[in-house]
Amino acid sequence: MQQPYLMYLGDVPDQLGAKTAKGIVDWRPEWCLGQLKLEGCKADLGIDNITIAEAAQKGAKTMVIGIVNSGGFLPKHWIADIIEAMKSGLDVASGLHIRLSSIPEVKEAAEKYGRSLFDVRHPTQDLPTGKGTPRSGKRLLAVGTDCSVGKMYTTLAIEKEMLKRGMKADFRATGQTGIFIAGSGISIDAVVADFISGAVEILSPENEEDHWDIIEGQGSLFHPSFAGVSMGLLHGAQADALVLCHEPTRTHMRGLPHQPLPGFKECMDMNLQAAQLTNKNAKFVGISINTSGLSIEEGDALLKKIEDEYGLPTVDAFRTGVAPIVDNL
Repeated sequence: MQQPYLMYLGDVPDQLGAKTAKGIVDWRPEWCLGQLKLEGCKADLGIDNITIAEAAQKGAKTMVIGIVNSGGFLPKHWIADIIEAMKSGLDVASGLHIRLSSIPEVKEAAEKYGRSLFDVRHPTQDLPTGKGTPRSGKRLLAVGTDCSVGKMYTTLAIEKEMLKRGMKADFRATGQTGIFIAGSGISIDAVVADFISGAVEILSPENEEDHWDIIEGQGSLFHPSFAGVSMGLLHGAQADALVLCHEPTRTHMRGLPHQPLPGFKECMDMNLQAAQLTNKNAKFVGISINTSGLSIEEGDALLKKIEDEYGLPTVDAFRTGVAPIVDNL
């Protein structure tokens, strides 16, 4: 995909619906020329609002459909904008489950205008089943009490902190947003179930003994919709180190009002049990709390309370940084 990007938000109903676009803007702001919002859009990236014509005039190369939704579908009323973008000279990239090339009007327009379509959620290589064979190098995996709690931000922050210290580290993207940011990866939730752990083994292969693969987590073992992906990640990562991620204002699993959140001990115990199937030495090295929904005072008090209770470095990866977790490594 060529930069710079026009970030397409459509008419998503909340900020979390634009988390792919927000992640790209937060970690690669220099790539993002502006955002395009339809009437009723409730998300905002804090960058200029521009039209497709203005984006093309300013040199945009790719329109990124930077939204996530349950089921990964593409609303029909967005198709006209996608076609207009290609007509204006932009390629189009998407992290949705539905393939752009599977939509007849979009595929026809891409051929007509000579534009490229990028479906980053769909792996393009053949993947093996997982083997659980020990491999050299070290690995850290983020896990969560729920989905969308900060696993990607935490792992990106850990990689950044390690590289700043001169350590050997690579962020390994396992979701569409991470792939847009890293430029490579495998979107694990689009892998056939039998091959999830094998995909993670391919993503984090043998390496030097002092090299860390920092693996982006997905879902939660406690979320009925996404637990299968989380389990495959735990087995394929063979993680030496785990970081628990949590969002403290949640009253239930995201999208499931009937499903309560797990307690920290319950969550850590179950993740360790699963992780130790392929690495008996796996252990937790830190906790990352997304305190954006709290005041600074409330957030700081919560971080201290959790750290005192569990004896692990506890941070807000975005606000306070992850240095204590890297110290613990």
